[in-house]
Amino acid sequence: MAIPAVPNPNPISEAAPSPRALSLQPLTEADLPLALALDRNCLGGLWSEAGYRREIESDRSELWILTTGEPVPPARPPLQNPPPEPSQPGRTILALGCLWAILDEAHITLLAVSPQWRRQGLGQYLLWALLQAAYHRQLAWAALEVRVSNAIAIDLYRSFGFQAIGQRCKYYQDNQEDAAILWLKQLQSEAVYQSLQAKAPLLHRRLHQSGWQTPTPSASVKQYFQKS
Repeated sequence: MAIPAVPNPNPISEAAPSPRALSLQPLTEADLPLALALDRNCLGGLWSEAGYRREIESDRSELWILTTGEPVPPARPPLQNPPPEPSQPGRTILALGCLWAILDEAHITLLAVSPQWRRQGLGQYLLWALLQAAYHRQLAWAALEVRVSNAIAIDLYRSFGFQAIGQRCKYYQDNQEDAAILWLKQLQSEAVYQSLQAKAPLLHRRLHQSGWQTPTPSASVKQYFQKS
């Protein structure tokens, strides 16, 4: 008598999709249309094309993107009014961040994640990368402004050690909303450095859980990820 087959209580599930590749690199001319589109989607057109060009050319600015795919040089000069979707064939900008080096201060001027890619750890990783750059530039502290109503962003900054030190009344022109001023002191201290290094594996794990590989830094960015 044949013995009936016993169903496997733990059938092999389909293989999980391979993690998607990420690249961390400075914004370039080739990606200006994508950056402008993301700016419009996330920030309401905060910076103009000319403003982004100034940051690209400035040696006092770190203007970085998290992206997928390979650069696609524009077929024509960047548009003054680019299409709203921040993508090109084979290429997407997921997040954009910028800091200015002002004397001893790292002033974080931009941190934006495309709406469809939020809550995946991309903003956290980009903020971490910018603070790494500030540390290696020997800047003494970091500061930024954020809408007082943006509780998610405020919680993100506080998780990196930022503290509220004041407000700028009616700072945002679109609705006259106040801005909270946040500050991270003693950026050159060993405690802050070790805190940033301790966050790295946690950030990588969060990205992996969201289906992303650990971002690959470009050569000009990689220098910031080793202690001087």
